[in-house]
Amino acid sequence: MGDKVGTTKMNKRKYAFRVFCIKLFSWEYWPMWVVYFPVSFYYLYLSVKARSLFFFSASNPTIETGGMFFESKWKIFELMPKEYFPKTILVNDEQTADAIVQNMADAGIEFPIVAKPDRGERGWAVQIIHNQCQLTLYRQQVQVPFLIQSYINYPLEFSIFYYRHPLQHSGAVTSVTMKKLLTITGNGISTVGQLIASDNRSLLQMKTLANREKIDMGRVLPMGEEMVLVPYGNHVRGAMFLNYNHIIDSQLTQTFDSISHQINGFYFGRFDIRCTSIEDLKQGKNISILELNGAGAEPAHIYHPGFSFWEGQRVLASHYKMMYHAAIENKKKGVLFMSYADYKEMKRQEKTYKSKITFS
Repeated sequence: MGDKVGTTKMNKRKYAFRVFCIKLFSWEYWPMWVVYFPVSFYYLYLSVKARSLFFFSASNPTIETGGMFFESKWKIFELMPKEYFPKTILVNDEQTADAIVQNMADAGIEFPIVAKPDRGERGWAVQIIHNQCQLTLYRQQVQVPFLIQSYINYPLEFSIFYYRHPLQHSGAVTSVTMKKLLTITGNGISTVGQLIASDNRSLLQMKTLANREKIDMGRVLPMGEEMVLVPYGNHVRGAMFLNYNHIIDSQLTQTFDSISHQINGFYFGRFDIRCTSIEDLKQGKNISILELNGAGAEPAHIYHPGFSFWEGQRVLASHYKMMYHAAIENKKKGVLFMSYADYKEMKRQEKTYKSKITFS
């Protein structure tokens, strides 16, 4: 018994040490405050020029806080033409699962669905739900308004960052990121658990996979068979972000110029999209916008494995500059910056909101 306990402790220490090394030598896994610390000095410089720390709020005047934090996804979808995003309904914090299912039927939404808090970021509490039992459990865990969307099963997922100066008719696509879902490939010998442990990216998700995704760790995958471990294109849940800036061309830019002009008050942010092919993406065909993120969005291609940390800082700084120009021009048009009192109130509401979600 003593040897077994000692071995377990040793394995835990090895696991913890390996996780520590993976995160230490790959800056894409560093805490956000560390990643943003160097570029924060440039942000402070822009704040001095704008005479407000909260100039970001005017970058997208029709989105709460400009989309920096705690903005309503539902209100953003209300700005967009319906043909561009999945069938979506807003569930209030009092509706029962039975009432939700009826509302889904009325909206033409069938299982599987995607459920997500109306106000949240970085894939927090997002779940694919396959039946009413799972929906009932989600309702119990999420006691705040949340969205239900039709699940879009297109094969490719991209993030497209777009910016347009308020005085200009045409904008620019500044970042394209392809999201590769967390997968493993069988060799006919190793178990799922062994395959996960042999890959740095999946190893970091080991505990979550064992607890939340309910994966059979003892299963042996046949040679060449791929298994999607996490069906979400989210970095903190294991997706790999790949730099696809090479596909930026005039056709892609014209497509997102056209889409963005149909979203009143939007100038700076990132579209998270599923599509059937790169060619369809460029043409704006067979695409579905899963989310539109404003001032708080990142040009996600910087998280491409091996991307230089300091080049990432340069990219972030260039996007802060774009956000600044959009905000200053909108202020000239009469858009007010968020006040400190408004900021404190939004942060208070955000804290209360998150306390009502026990999703695990």
